[in-house]
Amino acid sequence: MHPPFFRLAWLAALLLLAGCTTTPARTTATRTASEPVPLLLISIDALRADYLGKGDTPHLDRLARQGVRAEWMNPSYPALTFPNHFTLVTGLRPDRHGVVHNTMREEGLGDFRVADLAAVGDGRWWRAEPIWVGAEKAGLPTAIWAWPGSAAEIDGVRPTRWKPYDESIPADQRADEVARWLEEPAATRPRFAALYLEMVDGAGHEHGPHAPQTHQAVRQADAAVGRLLDSLAGKGLLERMNVIVVSDHGMAVVPPGQVVAVEDMVPVEDAIVVSIGQSVGIAPRAGHVEAAEKRLLGRHNHYQCWRKSELPARWHYGRNARVPPIVCQMDEGWDAIPAAGMAKRALAGTRGSHGYDPALASMRATFIAHGLAFRKGVVIAPFDNVDVYPLMARLLDIPARENDGDIAPLLPALEADK
Repeated sequence: MHPPFFRLAWLAALLLLAGCTTTPARTTATRTASEPVPLLLISIDALRADYLGKGDTPHLDRLARQGVRAEWMNPSYPALTFPNHFTLVTGLRPDRHGVVHNTMREEGLGDFRVADLAAVGDGRWWRAEPIWVGAEKAGLPTAIWAWPGSAAEIDGVRPTRWKPYDESIPADQRADEVARWLEEPAATRPRFAALYLEMVDGAGHEHGPHAPQTHQAVRQADAAVGRLLDSLAGKGLLERMNVIVVSDHGMAVVPPGQVVAVEDMVPVEDAIVVSIGQSVGIAPRAGHVEAAEKRLLGRHNHYQCWRKSELPARWHYGRNARVPPIVCQMDEGWDAIPAAGMAKRALAGTRGSHGYDPALASMRATFIAHGLAFRKGVVIAPFDNVDVYPLMARLLDIPARENDGDIAPLLPALEADK
């Protein structure tokens, strides 16, 4: 078994103090000036910022202590998986990159559902350049394990290697495959690699964010990350690369019974409900716009509705054609689902949901960074997740496409010469 990654730097320091004149074969502290520096991006879906430091995340906590962490990272609206994962790798708000929800509709393209592999793999849904496409265009090989968007050809480009999402593959197996990619000889090693882990999100939805099952899922994800980092450290690679760990959003408690039937929000004869859940998109039927608006617009018990052009400005949302004409935002802890699912939901206990106002503490996401470019033992102020993309472009030394981010909040995380 490879030693844990933190022991390697300790061992190197002891050798130096002992006056050892033998140079170890590629220690963690050395690299040639011309050697490329890989970047590894890891997402743990729905890892709340306040999950760190509570005993469930020893590997992530150690990584943060030896690198940088943010107090938290703000997700973009809506605080959902696919919109925010694509924001992280493009630096664009969902309203600009076009993945405006986990469920969308566009005339000529049809319907988008995250479980629809054909839609997820259709590049026409992904209308921005993610970091792996920019890297490939710059001649840098990339390898992606199921990051949302990586299954599609975007602007005629795919990652050098990519794996489609498959929940049946255990987290440890995913970690081992990413480790093998990064442990290849420099000639084939990816310059940018990414890994997606979803188990915390699944447990949080099913049992609530504070349930024992969710804490176990957090420990499982943390162990997979630790396994990957230990493998890289054992090959003398971890200290010669950069690692960023993020989440896309947090998770809020949904107590039993806190659910609204979408048919009670607006009659089916007046409108089509395009997206359900927490950010609810509604398209009035022809000839029924006035009736739908009269029924929906304004404040209601447990939710509020706006015309898309009148949404709160701080959400940066509503200009994209894929956003339905009316958007209803559920209050924290409330869901909107079809009436057909109400009976089953009535039997359920406490659950969890996200997609609420990104300003809520329950929606706060995680950011940790470690490696050659980053300072050690630093905690930085909260920032928006659009800022991650310009940071990654800088680390890869590739041109950043137009984006909504700002690297300034992350400069305190970087070594002075990086």
